[in-house]
Amino acid sequence: MNVVTESHISGKPVGEKPHSRPVRTVRWFIIVGSLLAVVVGVLVYFKFVFLPNLFKEIFSKPQPPASVSIAEAKSEVVPNLLTAVGDLAAVHQVNVTSDVSGRITDIMFTAGASVKEGSPLVQLFDGPEQGDLASFKAQATGAQLALDRAKQLAARQFGPQSTVDAAQATYDQAIAGISKTEALISQKLVRAPFDGELGVRRVELGQFLSAGTQIVTLTDLSMLYANFTVPEKASGALKVGQTVRISVDAYPGRTFDGKITTIEPQIQSDTRNIRVQATIANPDKILKPGMFTTTTVVLPDKPAVVTVPETAVDYTLYGDSVFVITEKKGDDGKTSLTAVRTFVRTGDRVDGRAEILEGLKTGDRVVAVGQNKLQSGIAVAISTDPPPPIPAKPPRY
Repeated sequence: MNVVTESHISGKPVGEKPHSRPVRTVRWFIIVGSLLAVVVGVLVYFKFVFLPNLFKEIFSKPQPPASVSIAEAKSEVVPNLLTAVGDLAAVHQVNVTSDVSGRITDIMFTAGASVKEGSPLVQLFDGPEQGDLASFKAQATGAQLALDRAKQLAARQFGPQSTVDAAQATYDQAIAGISKTEALISQKLVRAPFDGELGVRRVELGQFLSAGTQIVTLTDLSMLYANFTVPEKASGALKVGQTVRISVDAYPGRTFDGKITTIEPQIQSDTRNIRVQATIANPDKILKPGMFTTTTVVLPDKPAVVTVPETAVDYTLYGDSVFVITEKKGDDGKTSLTAVRTFVRTGDRVDGRAEILEGLKTGDRVVAVGQNKLQSGIAVAISTDPPPPIPAKPPRY
């Protein structure tokens, strides 16, 4: 009996071995390697061929001229000003106090009011002194009558001269008592020592006031002192009577004029500064003692100097410079403008203009606005837009 066996379920003989796949693996390596080679080639071409040519093409193109606003250097007489900082002080200012102690019986002022010299402010209790005054006045009346009788008797030779002298002494004592008591009474009535503005009240009705205790402040605002200091080297240019202009933060954009009235004869040894005092009229009473001030002394004019707008000067640690506009003719005969950085020596800055002591001459054209985008030698074009006003008005708060 023959047994039939299946050689393989796949139909292949049992003894036949499967084939390996080296051909397929090599094919995949070839494909992946080709793709990597293509990618690397594209990257190399993009970095070393395409980009350099692109940048070369971009930067080889002529750049358009930078648009700037220009100004012309002028020769003008600049105001000779000396600026300093200081503060304001009252010509007359006092803390009103009482010479004697006592209980307050009447307050005769309103805080913040304007008062005249001699106006009564506070009354202290003066009952005992008023009684003494009445007594001394009665004594003076009796002494006056006794003195008159003694003089009449002495004139008729009915009485000695010693009686007249004693009556005169009694009368003088009564008059002296009246004067002393009136002085004590006047001390119990506190009056304003000068015209001015009262401050905040510091006392209350019925309070016992000790001698020297502050009652209220009194300030004369019609005239103020402007105190400031200047360096020693500027002391030779200062004279009494020179005009002074001050400005305060409370009123931006506004100045107040005055005159130098006092120059300290001694220079401060620690700061090498000299103290100066000017008197400022304050008719509107808007300036207050203690205000911080920027003080400007008007000195005699200096010779004319070259000036440019302050915005034209580039201030750096390496030196001050400006961009000067120069004209250059090309091969085609056309004229082009070029901005060239030029280092200068600057002086004072007044009203938005800067003094140029060296480096420029009258008539030179400089870049006033737009130099932040310039390099020395770059082509420029003059803008038709007007430059901003110089100096700009300070904002009001």
